[in-house]
Amino acid sequence: MKIHEYQAKGLLKESGVPVPKGNHAFTVDEAVEVAKNLKTEIIVVKAQIHAGGRGKGGGVKLAHSFEEVKQHVSNILGMTLITHQTGPEGKVVRRLLIEEGIAIATELYAGIVLDRSKNQYVCMVSTEGGVEIEKVAAQSPEKIIKEWIDPGLGLTHFQARNLAYSLGLAGDQAKNASKTFLALWQAFEKSDCSLAEINPLVVTESGDVLALDAKMNFDDNALYRQPHINEMRDLSEELESEIEASKHKLNYIKLDGNVGCMVNGAGLAMATMDIIKLSGGEPANFLDVGGVASAETVARGFQIILSDPAVQSILINIFGGIVRCDRVAQGVIDALSQMDVEVPVVIRLEGTNAKEAANLLENADLDFIVATSLKDGAEKAVKAAIGVKS
Repeated sequence: MKIHEYQAKGLLKESGVPVPKGNHAFTVDEAVEVAKNLKTEIIVVKAQIHAGGRGKGGGVKLAHSFEEVKQHVSNILGMTLITHQTGPEGKVVRRLLIEEGIAIATELYAGIVLDRSKNQYVCMVSTEGGVEIEKVAAQSPEKIIKEWIDPGLGLTHFQARNLAYSLGLAGDQAKNASKTFLALWQAFEKSDCSLAEINPLVVTESGDVLALDAKMNFDDNALYRQPHINEMRDLSEELESEIEASKHKLNYIKLDGNVGCMVNGAGLAMATMDIIKLSGGEPANFLDVGGVASAETVARGFQIILSDPAVQSILINIFGGIVRCDRVAQGVIDALSQMDVEVPVVIRLEGTNAKEAANLLENADLDFIVATSLKDGAEKAVKAAIGVKS
């Protein structure tokens, strides 16, 4: 789950990360009232959407008077903000962050994420603040300094100091930066984050260290123990199909391809998308139906996949372990019998009771394509999507 910048800054502030003074606003009047309470010469008006690159898209403006604040807010609220992360369709701005302007001396980067290859968290810092960290990693990887965090120990004071010194900081600046890194880890750990990022982390002309921007993502599987974070969810920032999937406990992410995927298990779903690409196609989604693929689950999956008009074929790829293949096959048959599915459906079932499933599919009076392997299924789904008969 993602949250807005102002919400992330609130959580960081609770853990001791210094942030600029400010508040969110939903209307012009609210924004002007926040600005009046800041008592600062420069006021920053920032669009709040779940995407980066807002400044380049016109979603971040500086104001030197309340009249300018009013003008910028009027222009930004309700606009469709297009950035490199939103795609050409953009996102509608429904809320803003109004905060004090900061006299910046240096822009840095700091972030924490899970490193699955090492089964540890990693805290990364860089002198290249204000730049997309992916670009830094690709073009200048030596400028990213890392400290791996043992989950049992957490980020240590020694590691925090090392990170601060690696950025060329000294004296009070290094002390303030190391405190900030420790506070960032505290916020990350207690909130069940999957990502916590400050970009840029700035050193002010007076030597303070502040989170000028903030991004936090959370582990969806841990939200049951984070009700206050769950309440921050902004459904207007999510696709209707993804919201509908979450209601039925289906893991769904829309992609840009034309081959719909229905799979059980995240790993198998990733492998399925890979082999679709290797077969010359593009997956239209990630959909993990989990361990219980009943007729209702399959029907919901079909509805969600078909809500995307770009889908030209569907590949059902199920490996029967806990779930039996014959049960999945019956679910597919029942779902297709009840629904009007106008795109080709390719089915590949393997594992527990696969033979029984094959008999059910063969005897069903329905128009679908049975695949003998994952490779065969992907190739048939890709061909079906472009109208080529197998």
